[in-house]
Amino acid sequence: MGQRDRFAGQFDTVLAAARLGEPLAMERIFTTLAPVVAGYLRVQGSVEPDDLTSDVFLGVLRNLDGFEGGEGEFRSWVFTIAHRRLLDERRRLARRPRGEPLSEAPEMVAAEDVELAVDRSMATQTVRSLCDRLVPDQRAVLLLRLVGQLTVDEVAASLGKTPGAVKALQRRGFTAIARLLEREGVPL
Repeated sequence: MGQRDRFAGQFDTVLAAARLGEPLAMERIFTTLAPVVAGYLRVQGSVEPDDLTSDVFLGVLRNLDGFEGGEGEFRSWVFTIAHRRLLDERRRLARRPRGEPLSEAPEMVAAEDVELAVDRSMATQTVRSLCDRLVPDQRAVLLLRLVGQLTVDEVAASLGKTPGAVKALQRRGFTAIARLLEREGVPL
């Protein structure tokens, strides 16, 4: 899997400006990485993925001076923080279960976007359903590799595992998804 340059070759400049407290640089870090972090947290089953994403980036911005490395290491560091915040949320909820909302209001979609919204919703439900049926470590590895676009070494560092364990979890995760899709009659 190739590395993705999310900062258009300007990572070092953006990081230096963010360390100086430049609002536009801090905003660029957030707007560049928050969608993939939120997606990771959402598929991992976070109860409040948007709130947790904000919490992740508060931690990132608060600790920028302690970070050393390039863009790949930075993304790995951000996902390490996200994964730890997710584990904290799970522990907190296990101690004090969250109440259910009285009602959920569906998001209003413009009439011309209904078909697209339905397709997107069905695809999201399919991905969530597949992820829910994976072993938690397999799910975490696949999401960090595919959504976070982290390398095997970066995933290993984020999850506190060896690169060999990450490769094995990735291989088993893909095999499990292939079996699930095959059982559902989805051609591979």
